[in-house]
Amino acid sequence: MAETAGTDAEPTIETHADLVAAEDVLLFVNAAVTSTGQREFRSEAYAQQLSLSFLHEYVRVNYRSVYAAALALDINDHNAARIMEQLLRTAGEAGEASDAQKRTEGRLIAARLAVLPPQRVYRLFRTLRAAKVNNRRTRAILRDWLAARPDLGLDAVKYRSGLKTAVRHAHLPFGEGEFGGGEFGDFLFRPGRRVRYEHAFLDAYRRAHFEQVAVYDLPFTVAEGFAAKHGIPRGVFLERIAPRMTRLERLRTQRAGTKTDLSVMPLTRLALYVLSLEMAERVRRRAELTGALRAAALRAAGPYAGTWGRVSAVLDDSYSASGSGVKRRRPLAVALGCHFLLEALAGSYRAHWTSGAADPLLVRPWGPTPLGTRILDALEDSPDRLVIVSDGWDNAPPGLAGEVLRVWRTRLDRDRETSVVHVNPVYDADGFDVRRLAPSVPTAGIRDAEDLAALVEIAQFAEGRTGLAELQAYLDRRTDRFLDRRHQDRHHQDRHLEGAR
Repeated sequence: MAETAGTDAEPTIETHADLVAAEDVLLFVNAAVTSTGQREFRSEAYAQQLSLSFLHEYVRVNYRSVYAAALALDINDHNAARIMEQLLRTAGEAGEASDAQKRTEGRLIAARLAVLPPQRVYRLFRTLRAAKVNNRRTRAILRDWLAARPDLGLDAVKYRSGLKTAVRHAHLPFGEGEFGGGEFGDFLFRPGRRVRYEHAFLDAYRRAHFEQVAVYDLPFTVAEGFAAKHGIPRGVFLERIAPRMTRLERLRTQRAGTKTDLSVMPLTRLALYVLSLEMAERVRRRAELTGALRAAALRAAGPYAGTWGRVSAVLDDSYSASGSGVKRRRPLAVALGCHFLLEALAGSYRAHWTSGAADPLLVRPWGPTPLGTRILDALEDSPDRLVIVSDGWDNAPPGLAGEVLRVWRTRLDRDRETSVVHVNPVYDADGFDVRRLAPSVPTAGIRDAEDLAALVEIAQFAEGRTGLAELQAYLDRRTDRFLDRRHQDRHHQDRHLEGAR
């Protein structure tokens, strides 16, 4: 899950410019992890977008290789797509780069595209078409991604508009060779030409216009529209379409009647689901919800479960953890997910919620943020690690958390026996970074609780004592590991397809 951030290389003398460069890069990584350009509790969407746009352009122009290497990190999909768009738009800027760097850039784009949700990839292709970006590298990447899709028939039905745009933009010979028989081309560009299709999804889509039973042979999101057209009762539709739903689709419709196994859900998604329930339901389903959260946390911890020693956490459940209208309860869900993940990682663990709550299943966003007081409580536990999960707005009283951490680090724990790290789920658009509590405490942005261990690793670079060379070496290792993993996945996929033929 996480590799050691330090290296065995001899220490290098860092210049002031190196330290500034490393700080610039970490600013960008924190922004790319946390910000999606959407409204936050304390800033509007336009401020988030403006701030994020500046950072993308600044880092791309000044540190292009680092900008591309960010695709190998745990940044969110919004920024990954944006980095790929910028790299493809500005291919000319890479003119002075070595051939090896250009190849690495192309491999990173292809590898990241392979793990992006397909709807986001098609959105990226639409953006490139609108911007008239149609260079040879773009066409090759687009062609290879489509050729690797497991079922183009599913894409033709589910992402019809996006697939049409991509095919037109790259001038692909759709319906020929690697892109299947002619019926794909007919389905997309000449609907009505055929009376039936060989591919099951294409034919189900044709029949669903006049035949109710065909609706249940389609993907859930496509079938929903046909169900409404035929006037099928919602309960009947959900019960019959359940076998075709994905895990997340089942989770979204759980309260409408469908059942799903919560124990296989991702940790942060599950935390969001728990927080959306009424208190009475959380109490009634306590055993089920707690068991599911602990199972998800153990999966995220992997082989590192129980290896972190004594851990104390300060978790922010103040009113600002309610997030915004488009990111409802996201900061609180990250804190709740981190609580269960730290419980799994630690040998012994104590949690300190800012509200004083003792039952994590019943937390809700309310009240001020007495971070300083809770940090004092946590330090009294004498932990090996102190993890703070907060948006960094310490207001009861203001500034106490920073002062407590400064005195602790400079007077009481000079030997750094206690490791302190702050992870922040909210991007501060005005500061071009996540808000920090104290200069002596490393801070990293976080979007999903599952990424906590890897982000703690990156946060070590944020103490201002390492320069660009060491950070670049770390990014190179992450890039190699990411590309190797994607190569192995592709190899296994090819072998699976050959075996299926």
